[in-house]
Amino acid sequence: MKDTAYSYTCAAATERAIRAVPPVWPLATSVAVNPYLGQSDLTLAQAAARLERVAGAPMTMPRAWYAERIADGRITEADLAAALAATRGPHVPAGPDALRAAALQERPAPATLPTLADLAAEATGMDWPAIIAHRIGAWAAGQFDEGQALWAAPQRRGPYSAWRATASHDLTPEIAGLSGFAAHAEAAPTEARDAIVRAAQRLALPEAALELYFHRLLMTLGGWSQYARYLHWQAELSEKTDASAVDLLAIRMIWEEALLLRFGPQIGDRWEKVVQDYARPAEPDADHVIDAILQTAAERAAQREIAGALAQDATPPRTARPALQAAFCIDVRSEVFRRSLEAVAPDAQTIGFAGFFGLPLEHRGFASDIPEAHLPVLLRPALKSRSGNAPPEDAETAACIKARGSRAWNRFKFAAVSSFAFVEAAGPIYVGKLLRDALGLPRPAPEPEPAPVLNPDPGPEARVDLAEQVLRAMSLTGPFARVVLLAGHGASAVNNPHLSALHCGACGGHTGAVSARVLAGLLNDQAVREGLRPRGLDVPGDTLFLGALHDTTTDEVTLFEDGHAAPGHEDDLRKARGWLAQAGKLARTERALRLPRAAGPGAIEKRSRDWAETRPEWALAGCRAFIAAPRHRTAGKALNGRAFLHDYDWRQDRDFGVLELILTAPVVVASWISLQYYGSTVAPDVFGGGNKLLHNVTGGIGVVEGNGGVLRAGLPWQSVHNGNVPMHEPLRLSVCIEAPCEAMNDILRRHASVRDLFDNGWLHLFALDEAGQMAQRYIGDLEWSCMESATEPRKLAS
Repeated sequence: MKDTAYSYTCAAATERAIRAVPPVWPLATSVAVNPYLGQSDLTLAQAAARLERVAGAPMTMPRAWYAERIADGRITEADLAAALAATRGPHVPAGPDALRAAALQERPAPATLPTLADLAAEATGMDWPAIIAHRIGAWAAGQFDEGQALWAAPQRRGPYSAWRATASHDLTPEIAGLSGFAAHAEAAPTEARDAIVRAAQRLALPEAALELYFHRLLMTLGGWSQYARYLHWQAELSEKTDASAVDLLAIRMIWEEALLLRFGPQIGDRWEKVVQDYARPAEPDADHVIDAILQTAAERAAQREIAGALAQDATPPRTARPALQAAFCIDVRSEVFRRSLEAVAPDAQTIGFAGFFGLPLEHRGFASDIPEAHLPVLLRPALKSRSGNAPPEDAETAACIKARGSRAWNRFKFAAVSSFAFVEAAGPIYVGKLLRDALGLPRPAPEPEPAPVLNPDPGPEARVDLAEQVLRAMSLTGPFARVVLLAGHGASAVNNPHLSALHCGACGGHTGAVSARVLAGLLNDQAVREGLRPRGLDVPGDTLFLGALHDTTTDEVTLFEDGHAAPGHEDDLRKARGWLAQAGKLARTERALRLPRAAGPGAIEKRSRDWAETRPEWALAGCRAFIAAPRHRTAGKALNGRAFLHDYDWRQDRDFGVLELILTAPVVVASWISLQYYGSTVAPDVFGGGNKLLHNVTGGIGVVEGNGGVLRAGLPWQSVHNGNVPMHEPLRLSVCIEAPCEAMNDILRRHASVRDLFDNGWLHLFALDEAGQMAQRYIGDLEWSCMESATEPRKLAS
């Protein structure tokens, strides 16, 4: 009976430990992920106590970072006092003087709890954690391969069974001194969960220690456990199950079990004490609390800057018909381009909306059989689209044959039996390509894919419903310009395995071109427009919707005019192209001030073709705010490419359905982005992607540093640091929404996971008043405090 109860406890602890690990998407569809996803029910200080134990990860910057800001006045006395007043519980310093003094004393290094492998390494002098990471990594690269391997591992069994078959013939552990390991792996229980229970019992882990110890072991596997969590995530989206994460934990537990059996007499006493530490709750100490308060003070300082910008005089709302309307993604890079476009074309109107434009698409590209999810990873596809018409036409058939031939040629080129002969015989043919890439010369532009269409067509009524939902969610209800651009975004870079992370996160790591083009086709449909008219949306007959693509690396915009008759719009499009070109020049000039080696004409464009460029752009580094309000609240204000801008007018929002969508989708996606940059900056060894100069792509999934070991998840160091100082200021996102507090409270009541983000301080929430200024601060438990002015709060609470 005791064993059965222990097994149930192990199973529950396993599930909780797996959910405490963030998922990581494969490189082809890489999106930003909140590395603290499993800790959203904890405060910053509580999460710091836990992650210090399981990963040695700091939750904040070094104290000197805060001390510098206190010394130069960026963090004021009022910020320190406000942060102190907002904190409840033990270990709070007595006042600002004590907090300033603490900032001058660097905190101790994180005290990670050792695994049994760590103790074995201390006792034997052999680096068992590194050996384990290398052997599991080498096996996992083949097991989870997504098409990179020329000789793929057989997938007839699950990961755990496949590993046992491999480990039972692996002599590396035996050579290193772990005698009998192959036999131990072969004799392990056939079910992963049984192996976890047996190992936990042999390690004498009490029930109170299980979850923390399981979490600790999963963190030692780095990105491999996170990839397994991704498989778990994807299975749950499809209402299925996936046991890869359980299997990985079982594998790691078997290693621990084998080390105990081999070196138990040498480490037994020390292990008993460590087990007791795992069984104790992870409570924050004084250093964790001080660090959290200093972080809050830094965020208060940033919020004063945001409030000051919003307090500037707003432009009056637009009533006349715009000369051009251009909808961009809410991505912070779009803020720079939108501001530039409005500067060169004052009569133009820009709009901010999530880059998938409200279309949850599963898309099949031209000459491809692989479906792509062009939507936020939080959602499931509800529509299907394809480039070109079905059945495949001659051009698509020819393209399929060409693509298959290219893949076969590449496999021959890189295969072990032919690669050397290939270089000797055909190598000179590639001299031109090698020189072109080395010198960063322009490549031939690829042929654009045929216009994507919804396929299957959802039907006339569904098309009208979809168009209405999107237009109202965008607050695009009139007046309509003669030309309305729907500009998705993507990036251009070469020799960059993380390219998809520079694309649109709202489009699942793809560019926004497909979503923009599908929506343009839908809104140009005369039958759809006729169906919209009785619903209060009268789109003029001379309005033309066009899909577009904003290249965030070069700030060039491509218009997709194919398939859209544009009689009488030639002059409108000529003006639009001119404005976009001027706006791109302004945006490049502004961004060049931050990019290294970006001076001179053509420098920005050239770096997009440079295969040695580790920083083609800064992407979303610097993001600090999310603002949902009418555009005239933010137009022309100095937000400096640091704000996600979502157009929203609550007065047009019936039953606050759009507000609910904003809080539960774009805000959550923005929080994932913000916290990934945060984690990659404050804890690069744990939550960062490592050094680009050392990266090797493995399995088509991710990168490792060197020739093996743990998969590195998160942002590479070059994405957040310029070599001297961090280029991302790690701040939790400030969400500013112009909407009634009661409406936001109603939504938070219905969505506990979103409420956790605000109640536990992972996001800050502010309500804007009728003048567009920060008027109310959310203080948790569905309560708000009034702010006396644009920059100073009157009432503070935790």
